[in-house]
Amino acid sequence: MKKSLLLVILFAFTSVIYLQAQDVPMHGWEACSQKKMQSQNPLPLGGDSPNTPKHKYDVIEYKLNLDIRNCFITPFPRSFTGSVIIKFRIDTTLTSIQLNAVNTSLQIDSVGLSGVSFTHTGNILTVTLNRSYNQGEVTQVKINYKHLNVSDGAIYTGSTSNPGGFFTDAEPEGARKWFPCWDKPSDKAMIDMTVKVPANVKIGGNGRLNDSTLTGDSLYYHWVSREPVATYLVVLTGKVNYNLNIVYWHKISNPLDSIPIRFYYNAGENPTNIQNIIGDMTTYFSTKFSEHQFEKNGFTTAPAPGFTWGGMENQTLTTLCANCWSANLVSHEYAHQWFGDMVTCGTWGDIWLNEGFATYAEALWYEHTTGYTAYKNDINSDASYYLSNNPGWPMYNPSWAENTPDVGILFNTAITYNKGACVLHMLRYVLQDTNTFFNCLRVYASDTLNFRNKNGVTDDFTNLISLVAGQNLGWFIDQWVKQPNHPVYANIYQITGSGSNWTVGFQARQTQTNTPFHKMPIVVKITFTSGPDTTFRVMNDVNDQIFYWNLDRQPATVVFDPNNDIVLKVATTVPGLVGITNLNEVPFTYNLSQNYPNPFNPVTTFNYEIAKRGNVSIKIYDVTGKLVIQPVNEMKNPGKYQYTFHAGSLASGVYYYEIKSNSFTDTKKMVLVK
Repeated sequence: MKKSLLLVILFAFTSVIYLQAQDVPMHGWEACSQKKMQSQNPLPLGGDSPNTPKHKYDVIEYKLNLDIRNCFITPFPRSFTGSVIIKFRIDTTLTSIQLNAVNTSLQIDSVGLSGVSFTHTGNILTVTLNRSYNQGEVTQVKINYKHLNVSDGAIYTGSTSNPGGFFTDAEPEGARKWFPCWDKPSDKAMIDMTVKVPANVKIGGNGRLNDSTLTGDSLYYHWVSREPVATYLVVLTGKVNYNLNIVYWHKISNPLDSIPIRFYYNAGENPTNIQNIIGDMTTYFSTKFSEHQFEKNGFTTAPAPGFTWGGMENQTLTTLCANCWSANLVSHEYAHQWFGDMVTCGTWGDIWLNEGFATYAEALWYEHTTGYTAYKNDINSDASYYLSNNPGWPMYNPSWAENTPDVGILFNTAITYNKGACVLHMLRYVLQDTNTFFNCLRVYASDTLNFRNKNGVTDDFTNLISLVAGQNLGWFIDQWVKQPNHPVYANIYQITGSGSNWTVGFQARQTQTNTPFHKMPIVVKITFTSGPDTTFRVMNDVNDQIFYWNLDRQPATVVFDPNNDIVLKVATTVPGLVGITNLNEVPFTYNLSQNYPNPFNPVTTFNYEIAKRGNVSIKIYDVTGKLVIQPVNEMKNPGKYQYTFHAGSLASGVYYYEIKSNSFTDTKKMVLVK
């Protein structure tokens, strides 16, 4: 799907709950993460915003016709028959198309329409077309198939103790287990599903209920989604004698228009608390992000064994664990209808745009219902979990676009959920103006040209927020999203003076070795022996940066980041001699360190040490010996220094960095991989 980067900017606006099914305190992000990490849908196989990956064809619609009637009848088999008509647009000349279809789950019987023959090996279904199709043409293939009676983590049916239920569960790449499809998040398509079930079954799906027809002892439900859906978000959920309540939310833009929000639930459950707040939640998220735009929405509690806890944000029909009607879980999963469903990550490398945003929205719901302190307590909890459980990899990993990692990595709680939410909090802190921050989110969710009902990737999100905020925020995303770990501050302050003439010197120093220097605005609070406190906010854009403040009262204490807004950090601030560090170390020597990370994309950092005062030159060359940049050429005192190299405009390849100072010279190799 090829789109241009024209942004339609729409400035439309300026305590833990117990999950009853588990009987343990759990945040929404925790339940969501643990559900997905324990998914039985690990990978069976090893457009949009401008940088979303492109494919040889663009699926426009999946039209499914499924007979799952017997799945509701003892012995509750997982086998069913079905067909799918795939309508697609050609992006490059094709004589065949390849689809994902897991061999152990799906048996392909025949193909039709523009499909004339097929092969099905290695979980890939190749359909030969009836002629060569050129770019821009639209055609359809029909595939008749059977889902086998296997337990594959995608299809769940009832049991003797819990009879008559059926549901699908597909994230990250399980849709290919229950219907042939191109199973990547970057290719969203409209969905049309006709489903045959027993007459006493209620079954929900994506989009609106177009019609239902009773024929003898069978019901035919017809679900249609005009808004495109990523394959992993396609869902069917039903049960014999399922309870169903419907509430209506009236649109902000037109209060006379309303959408149904459907609640399917098992006997003995009570969704009343969520039914009572879902209108307020929809209005709040609509105000903060963009107006809810689907024709319908809804929630189901799992009607069959297999979905024991957590939630799954299937588009317009979220699945919850049985009896899990808790506000914190629902706020997380419901926020996915904006971030994850309406705007879907373009690759699995961009999963933080789904889960980090939903986790942050969970904190926003606390802010709305209880106040900013509750919001901040939730963010602090996210940060604490991250700092205690950080596995040491970045949130964004470009290799995941091609090689989807194990679900335990992809849905790691500390990284994908908690760090993601904390990064959004720190973006709000960096921008200072709360209206600007929420304008960034609103424009992201409202941009119909590039994001809304499409996909988003990290670089395009960065470009958008930079445009909305009126400043380049690439540095912020590079260090917090694309680099691992977090800064470790070892700050020093010094108080000098007397009478009404005092000076506070403050040296902002980072000592981490497993991630580059993190540029950030910092706040320093100074208390006095008398009178009110004073705070200073300054931009700390190099390591060991020194700030001086002249004051007319005697300072008593110096506090770094008093509100803990740089939540992802470890920090100490102690008195000392500002400008003189490493007092207990041996004298400096000449040294050039290996850059970290290496290989890198697109930012890396190296440290160097100078033994004697003199001119220091650092040059970076490409593999042909051509000078790329000379970032340093100046007199420097003895000491330790750090340089962060931004290679965003360079091509992948090998580069060399060279240092010269007095008689010392050294050269090292680094590899840029994009």
